[in-house]
Amino acid sequence: MIDIFTVFILAIFVGNEIINKVPPTLHTPLMSGSNAISGIAIVGAIIATKLGGEIGSWLGFIAVIFATINVVGGFLVTDRMLKMFKKR
Repeated sequence: MIDIFTVFILAIFVGNEIINKVPPTLHTPLMSGSNAISGIAIVGAIIATKLGGEIGSWLGFIAVIFATINVVGGFLVTDRMLKMFKKR
């Protein structure tokens, strides 16, 4: 349990450092890649709802909600950024 928690905390710090060092011109492609990864996370969360018993079902359900919010938010941000480059 402590190993999983340690990896989780380290992933938070590494992810934060990586995202903060991305130049603004790369945010749209990065968001597209993030949406693809979140789509994979949704599939994994759906599988977890069926395999993990009652606790796994609830955690999987929460993971589906958060990953879906991430995907929808990512598409909204990407769409907004792409609209900035369209000629009026």
